[in-house]
Parts: sequence; structure tokens; C-alpha cells
Amino acid sequence: MSRSWYILHTYTGYEGKIERSIKSLLETKEIDPNVVLDVKVPVEEVVEIKDGKKKVRNNKFLPGYIMLEMDLPETDWKSTCSQLRRIQGVTGFVGTNPNVRPVPISNDEAKNLLLKSGVIKGEKQTRIRQSFNEGEQVKITEGPFASFTGTIKEISLEKEKLTLEVQIFGRPTPVEVNFLQVEKA
Repeated sequence: MSRSWYILHTYTGYEGKIERSIKSLLETKEIDPNVVLDVKVPVEEVVEIKDGKKKVRNNKFLPGYIMLEMDLPETDWKSTCSQLRRIQGVTGFVGTNPNVRPVPISNDEAKNLLLKSGVIKGEKQTRIRQSFNEGEQVKITEGPFASFTGTIKEISLEKEKLTLEVQIFGRPTPVEVNFLQVEKA
């Protein structure tokens, strides 16, 4: 037996309910806590700017899926898997049918999902929901150029930065700002 992460497919919107059900079954020992070690619903932080205010919320980045860390035995795996499949809202394990032993995801895939959701400490990325277009007018709200208005010349989604053309001393000057430092004019 070895610890691995598995993906459980669920009805979309039932992820939290199923996570609570599994944790409840673990507490009452209906599911062996030595087999199912951890349950995670992968979420990421999303920063949204509405009406000039920053709002942070958690979004499920894999809707309809739950991550299970399990130490699944080679011989008696069917009882645990069938108990999990019987939970209302669970459709099964990803990539297998009920008569086949579930296949774990790779360690790299698990690490990437856990990093993205902030479970593993590292460079946790907060995704910024942006709705900017090139040529659009925006007002800078933070930083050394606060209260300046500029035109978007370039959008870098990877860096979450905008290159603006701002009038400084009567001349067009390129300025690079973060998505969170601007609002629509």
C-alpha cells in the first residue's frame, strides 16, 4: 500500500456536501481512517474589482471533482470504493469503472493542484479576474501615478500587468501597472 491522491467525480455543486459526508463517515469510522487519509475540494482565491472595490472570493477550479488522499489496499479496495460511490452525488472515480481499482493521479499533478489551492506552501497564486481591452481608458488608483488616466496599449495575462500610455508633462509616456492598480475610467 502507498499513499496517493485520487480524483472523485461528483455532481457539480455537491462538492462541499460530499466532503462533509466523507469527513463524517471518517469520524464515525464507517470508512477506515487508515485508508482515506484526507479530503480536499480544490479552490483558488480570485480577486475581482467591482465598483472600484476589491473583492476576494474562493472559486472551485475543478467543479465536480474532489481530491482524496488514500492508502488503498491491494486486496480489499472494493469495500472502501463502494462506500464512497454510495454517497449521494458521487458518480465514481475518474478514469475507471466500478469493477476496476481506481488509478491515482501522478505526484506532479497532485502537487500542482495542491499548490494552486494553497494547501502546500509555496508561491500561491491569487488569480485576478480581469476584463480589460486594448485601447480602453483606465484610471490609475494606486502607486506613484495614482489619479492619472491612460489608454491600455498592452495586456500581459501571465504577469497580470497592463502597459498604459499616460500623458505626463504633455507627452505620451508608457507606464506598467498591476491589474489591481487600475479601474475603468
